[in-house]
Amino acid sequence: MTATDAFAVKPTLVGERVVLRPFRPDDIEAMGPVLADPEVLRLTGSVTTTAEVADADPELDDRTRRWYSSRSAQADRLDLAIIDRASGRCVGEVVLNELRPGQDACNLRILVGPDGRGRGLGTEAVRLVLDHAFATTDLHRISLDVQADNVRARRSYASAGFAVEGLLRDEHVFDGVRSDTVLMAVLRTDREVAAEG
Repeated sequence: MTATDAFAVKPTLVGERVVLRPFRPDDIEAMGPVLADPEVLRLTGSVTTTAEVADADPELDDRTRRWYSSRSAQADRLDLAIIDRASGRCVGEVVLNELRPGQDACNLRILVGPDGRGRGLGTEAVRLVLDHAFATTDLHRISLDVQADNVRARRSYASAGFAVEGLLRDEHVFDGVRSDTVLMAVLRTDREVAAEG
């Protein structure tokens, strides 16, 4: 099945520690503090200064609510809330986007707020969405970019099967300081080899 066909269907994926599901109204509201978290803001490149971090509002505006509410209608991407099974609360999101059908490729991104960090929830979410994507679509390649100083995320991606492919030098600026961005990807064949070995 093509990714576009598969992404039109929004699954619920259940893991040991997380549930990935289409956004519900309470999940959307829980994203306010996640999106305003200083670490999320800085490491996603959403802001470029400490002053912008300080100005972040944990209350969602109507535009952002509408955006999250429309995710289930988007056939060319898969946006899922990350639910911590221990608390039942939304702690972030995992997304497959930037679909390139002719290339059988897409991008992955993930946001995990402070309530979901340090317990392997993000790593499990990435593994679940990769398992789903490779099992239900013809995708061959899933890529991402991550700030070089985001060591926790880089370790998590590597443990899920992503390999470093390159470096964008001085690509990101925060408070006037330049830093590198690491390019990573996982191929269907990487996962097949890992499963055999």
